[in-house]
Amino acid sequence: MNVLWAIQAVVAAALIIFIMLQSPRGEGLGAIGGSATLFKVQKKREKVLRNISLVLAAVFTLSTLILLLFGR
Repeated sequence: MNVLWAIQAVVAAALIIFIMLQSPRGEGLGAIGGSATLFKVQKKREKVLRNISLVLAAVFTLSTLILLLFGR
């Protein structure tokens, strides 16, 4: 079980890093001033970062469920 805890810690740190590397969308309060773009095409780097973040989030969720069920 210690290996699973270590994997979860590494995945959590990587998930935080990859989320922080993504560029802001400008869809929040900036949309009021007209700074948001509705039909912005994602660049290749943004797509890769998004896909890596999704995979890391899925691995983190799965490891959390395994630890919840079998970590006793």
